[in-house]
Amino acid sequence: MVTALALAALASAPTVVSAQTGAPDGEWPVYGGDPGHTRFAPLDQIDASNVEDLEIAWRWSAQNFGPNPYIRSATTPLMIDGVLYATAGMRRSVVAIDAGTGETLWMWRMDEGERLSEAPRANPGRGVAYWTDGAGDERIVSVTPGYHMVALDAATGVPVDGFGIDGVVDLNDGHRTREGIPLVGTIGASSPPTVVGDVIVVGSAHHVGLRPPSMINTPGDVRGFDARTGELLWTFKTIPEPGEEGNDTWLEESWSYTGNAAVWAPISFDPETGYVYLPTEAATGDYYGGHRPGDNLFSTSLVCLDARTGEKIWHFQIIHHDIWDWDNPTFPILADIRVDGQERKVVAQLTKQGFAYVFDRLTGEPVWPIEERPVPQTDVPGEWTSPTQPFPTKPPAFEAQGFSEDDLIDFTPEIEQRAREAVREFRMGTLFTPPSLAEAPDGTKGTLMRPSTIGGANWEGGAIDPETGMLYVGSQSDPTVLSLVPGGERSDMDFVFGFARPQVARGIPIVKPPWGRVTALALSSGDLAWSVPNGDTPDFVAERLEIDPALIPTTGKISRAGLLVTRTLLFAGEGAAGGPVMWALDKATGERIAKIELPNAQVGLPMTYMHDGRQFIVVSVGGNGEPAELIALALPSGQE
Repeated sequence: MVTALALAALASAPTVVSAQTGAPDGEWPVYGGDPGHTRFAPLDQIDASNVEDLEIAWRWSAQNFGPNPYIRSATTPLMIDGVLYATAGMRRSVVAIDAGTGETLWMWRMDEGERLSEAPRANPGRGVAYWTDGAGDERIVSVTPGYHMVALDAATGVPVDGFGIDGVVDLNDGHRTREGIPLVGTIGASSPPTVVGDVIVVGSAHHVGLRPPSMINTPGDVRGFDARTGELLWTFKTIPEPGEEGNDTWLEESWSYTGNAAVWAPISFDPETGYVYLPTEAATGDYYGGHRPGDNLFSTSLVCLDARTGEKIWHFQIIHHDIWDWDNPTFPILADIRVDGQERKVVAQLTKQGFAYVFDRLTGEPVWPIEERPVPQTDVPGEWTSPTQPFPTKPPAFEAQGFSEDDLIDFTPEIEQRAREAVREFRMGTLFTPPSLAEAPDGTKGTLMRPSTIGGANWEGGAIDPETGMLYVGSQSDPTVLSLVPGGERSDMDFVFGFARPQVARGIPIVKPPWGRVTALALSSGDLAWSVPNGDTPDFVAERLEIDPALIPTTGKISRAGLLVTRTLLFAGEGAAGGPVMWALDKATGERIAKIELPNAQVGLPMTYMHDGRQFIVVSVGGNGEPAELIALALPSGQE
């Protein structure tokens, strides 16, 4: 996996490790706080002694930002020089907000017409990016639901002359296509672009691939654009063409029509080297790959590119021929930490299947051995499965993996028996047990898989404290049934996803808790430090199971926590399916220090900054029929 170019870069890299210190200067200039998406800020005004005193300093509502203001917004604002920049509403308007008061300073939106109505990712988006030439030219860069990229003057919100056409680049222009497949309606984005020096790196997202209408789809190329002009500089083909590395892993010429393999998660970068780290997704379709036999590079891989040229430095395929929808869902996390007594520049990729894959970010060499181990093989007609998959030896899995009857919910003997009856017609097995037919010859109706297709970890990712090397991740444990049915009239694929869900009561996972958790991994040693439930037991559990609440242990919410780490505390919102709560946890133990009430559930990832001597924590909340809001928390005035 290590190229000569990577070794040359290592030889020329600085010999002194320059530790990443998180979001700089009390600001939050990148989606993940800093280029390595550590989601760490070295701020300490809010600490264990006063965190219970936090109050709402201001609220900003998306009530009037286009159709469906009630849709949940996963935006995480940037903060630069006293101004927050975020996205809002279904049109993904870009807004500038005063960091101290919540006042709206300016707003920009684009009327995309058909491009919006057909967009595969028509949502408020996760945020924006920032570029400056260091001499007064400052821009906010955003990608719209209809797949346009705009550069706005950071002070006024006016599109920048000289960037694309009237400040806008049509990202459909020059993108690879497949015969008979239009770009409009098949490709878009939710994550912000990534700015590396004078290059803007842009990924993409497609429609959810449960039941793709065709095996033919738009490929998810990654492209680099000039930050000043919007000119296309390079394209990296995640599905390589003849003569390109990896093309031979797409058997039977499946490279020529298969799509997806995009990068829909945010892209991290190393400002010292100019390298970007691409977490790619699975190829078309999510659960059946018989039309794309082979390992399918560079799908479900971590790929390192030189942002200036688009040249690949190294790659590691995390799943060969992914048919579990365990695509890489979140930003890679970069840190400079001491591992086993040595200074290491690492990149950690959190995954839906519950592993953290940790590499030397210059060479791609695993920090701890990753073993190719035999895995169960498919019996689905026409399917192809890899004989082995890569398993990290460290750190240990942060989420339960595989499924057996020993995992079934057992609060009472009667509930355990109901659970056994509910799963009787489904297959079970270890991690990487493949999907199976809804009407299999052995009489089974699909395969129970854990973690589910939505994680484990997902887009919320994790956070790392670069001062201690502790990596924190929120995850959930709720099985999926991988059940395949014929494509029939709905698709030209032989098989697509079939819906099935064994349960003992509505909305209750069929496995033992915790159903959501926050885990700390000590990357200095590769060991598990601690794991705690994500919140308390939902009120409805005892009612729906019709049992005494005293019989139920702390289950945690069936939700993935959104995390933020500071010099003093770990903040954990309960996530979109959790309660209107953010917890302040002890970073070393996971012990609860404070419960912070919110107006609604945490949806976007929390961020923090200093403004006029006051530390703020801002988070997007929503749901329950209420408009999306940004909530700013701070200590009472005079208590800073």
